[in-house]
Amino acid sequence: MQRMASMMAAVSALALSACAAGPDYTAPARPQSAAGAFLSTSPAVTIAPVKGDWWRLYNDPVLDRLVTEALAANTDLRVAVARIERARANLRGADAARLPQAQAQAGANYARLPQIQRPAGIASEMWQVDAGLSVSYEADLFGRLSRGVEAARGDVAAAEGDADAVRVIVAADTARAYADAVSSAERLAVAERIVALLDQSIDLTQRRRAVGLATRLDVARIAALRNQRQADVPALAAQRDAALFRLATLIGKTPAELPEEARARRTTLRLDQPIPVGDGAALLARRPDVRAAERRLAASTARIGVATADLYPRISLGASGGSTGTDIGDVFGAGPLRWMLGGLINWAVNPAPARARIAGARADAKAALASFDGTVLTALQETETALSRYAHALERRTALQAAHREAEAGVRIARARQTEGDINSLDLLDAERTFADAQAALATADAAIAEVQVDLFRALGGGWQRA
Repeated sequence: MQRMASMMAAVSALALSACAAGPDYTAPARPQSAAGAFLSTSPAVTIAPVKGDWWRLYNDPVLDRLVTEALAANTDLRVAVARIERARANLRGADAARLPQAQAQAGANYARLPQIQRPAGIASEMWQVDAGLSVSYEADLFGRLSRGVEAARGDVAAAEGDADAVRVIVAADTARAYADAVSSAERLAVAERIVALLDQSIDLTQRRRAVGLATRLDVARIAALRNQRQADVPALAAQRDAALFRLATLIGKTPAELPEEARARRTTLRLDQPIPVGDGAALLARRPDVRAAERRLAASTARIGVATADLYPRISLGASGGSTGTDIGDVFGAGPLRWMLGGLINWAVNPAPARARIAGARADAKAALASFDGTVLTALQETETALSRYAHALERRTALQAAHREAEAGVRIARARQTEGDINSLDLLDAERTFADAQAALATADAAIAEVQVDLFRALGGGWQRA
């Protein structure tokens, strides 16, 4: 007993002084050029810190409620949360492996012994009851178990980062679906106004034809343009319905359950203030996909240590005790008692399999590093692209606004001059067509701006903090 105690003390002292196998993790460096301001700038953005609840910049209470509901009920997010729970369960298992493991066993059987095997005075048939308890403990001398815990912690953090990335996507997709629905409604209203204006032109031309100032061909040309614009109406209505159905799925509802308030707005989302975008360093610190990739790299590095520890011996200490008797009273009373104390050294003679596992773990770590680097570059590329698209979309809208004003003035002049007989119906038709195209283009530009705004918010990686 004293020898066993001495051996356990020696092993414990060795465990305290031992070092974990494998490399210690060091976070990879981020590109120096990514730390400063973004390349694509415009008066429509500011370097102020990014808002976590960026959708509130639109000042639309309906959108606020839809995003909140989506973050609570979205099915993709529920999957991501379940994966966090699984990773945490694996961590608890890895952590528990470092503690002494106890196992209790008990059994009973009724047997008949042959006479040749039966001691004198023992019945030929009898019950035999056995119960015991065993305890084992692996001395983590080379860090196999601690590296396993380290890897499991990295998996948990990576799963949490993945869930936050899903939250970013869910918030952005919800805002995008809502923006698509309301912009389609506005474009639909524009198309219907164009049709109504062309109906007025047809009516005017028919009255001019009645007094001999226009021909049947003049009426047919304007009617053809009117029918072309009418053909845009069902397509835009279908786009609006598709956006609303997508919105229902994002908030975890069927299309029939979509709140009526989500259908009410008919004007495109617009911002009345510059978008806060921060800088590159803040972007990489904020984006959850970058955080998840870095934690996967940490977990992969720890698994190199797990594999490396297999090159060294595993030392386990154990103790067991139990009793066997002909009934329960014998087992827990004065029945025969057995006990055992001991240690076990398990050391693989052939190191080739362990070295192969180490090589595989190192390859996984290289892949995780490449994935991290790629995630960093993708984050920067997505943000710069979104900023550039936003700036150029605003420039395009400014040009289209000027074109719309000129086309509107042109059609007013054309109608007045036709009334006075100064121009023919073909000139009026050209003016009507130009104005209709300008109206439709401006409405499409407004919708595109709303889309690139949401894309920019998504690239900036905000929206998960409120969870």
